[in-house]
Amino acid sequence: MTDRFATTPFGGRSLSHAMFAVQEKTARAREKLAYSDSNHPEKWALLRSLTEARAAFFLSDRTIAVLEALLSFYPDTLLDGSAPLIVFPSNAELSMRTRGMSPATIRRHLASLVEAGLIIRRDSPNGKRYARRGETGEIDHAFGFDLSPLALMADEIEAHAVDARNLARAIHRVRSEITIHLRDISKTIDAGLSEERPGDWETYAEELAALSGRVSRHLPLETLRRRCDALASLRVKVEKAYLESLSDVEMRASDSIFEHHIQNSNLDHQFERASEKGQKQMVEQKTDNSEPGRALALSKMLKHLEKARRTGMHRSAPDGDGPKLEMKSVPISLEAVLSACPQMRDYARDGIEDWRDLAQTAGLVRSMLGVSPDAWQRAREAMGEINASITIAAILERVGEIRSPGGYLRALTDRAEIGQYSVLPVIKALRGEARV
Repeated sequence: MTDRFATTPFGGRSLSHAMFAVQEKTARAREKLAYSDSNHPEKWALLRSLTEARAAFFLSDRTIAVLEALLSFYPDTLLDGSAPLIVFPSNAELSMRTRGMSPATIRRHLASLVEAGLIIRRDSPNGKRYARRGETGEIDHAFGFDLSPLALMADEIEAHAVDARNLARAIHRVRSEITIHLRDISKTIDAGLSEERPGDWETYAEELAALSGRVSRHLPLETLRRRCDALASLRVKVEKAYLESLSDVEMRASDSIFEHHIQNSNLDHQFERASEKGQKQMVEQKTDNSEPGRALALSKMLKHLEKARRTGMHRSAPDGDGPKLEMKSVPISLEAVLSACPQMRDYARDGIEDWRDLAQTAGLVRSMLGVSPDAWQRAREAMGEINASITIAAILERVGEIRSPGGYLRALTDRAEIGQYSVLPVIKALRGEARV
């Protein structure tokens, strides 16, 4: 009889079929609970699960806040749905516990909780919320909001919460894949453009720009998956184009560089030391992974290539008719360099017989090390063609110990520009000799 007490709303509100259906569902669930040993849910853990699953019940975050306030009026931590769990807060106190929410807003969110079947109204004859106590002081009848439907729906709420968590993990995983695809495609296109590899890089850049919009947190999973699949397809094309542009010599050289990525504990401080200015440039060299940053980087790269074509920032011609090598001061013999840096011979097309062969091989190796054309040009201008080539040979010999060969070359170039760098101590350190 208690469950049927005060089932209709007070005042002008009419009894809807949804309200009656909730009460019937609650009564049936309570009957089943009487013949089972179901655990009583902890109210705050249940509220957390409902927060995760609120989309399944069409609840807003503010509606959850109102339910949290109602739960705060129930004294026990565990919710026993086998009997009505009625709380009867005043409008003023309910407003205080919802951080000053207006009465009209509270009424709207209470209606949402009733429609979702999470609470039942138990209105008094005059519509006010209060409890009537018996002779022993125990509550005989209470009028307010019955929280027992929330307790009885614990299993359903938890099931929806599990689904919500699985969906959130899937979305996070796909978003991470999208970010990685965007980064890898962008850097591969940058490499193709900066190294002037054959390939339709401008078209690839346009396709990437079309797929590089903001990855909203509110996009559905299927939309994210379609975008991820499109990026994966573009990545396959871009990486295939880059690999096909590599010569057999470059492929063998790449394999050799990979094999020599072995850490050496005997670091030479003369070789590793760089100025603060050089370190700053190495930090500034890092790529901007944001969508506007990638577009700007591609634009700058195209401008740089155009400037390179106009100013002739490419390697010296291999034949006798081309410009001569700028020797500057070479304080060491070719034999000593090759003795200290034997790996350079592995990348030479036709062996290294003179300084010109070393310079041509260094131009090939710097590309494989990830040294940009701009960094290579600056090094040649500051050190001279041969000294820059010797520096590349030394970097190749210690490639497993250098985190960023391009940034490291820029740091050495900074020192060379102020007269504080010489290849002689570097080669001495590699050969382990006191004199060369």
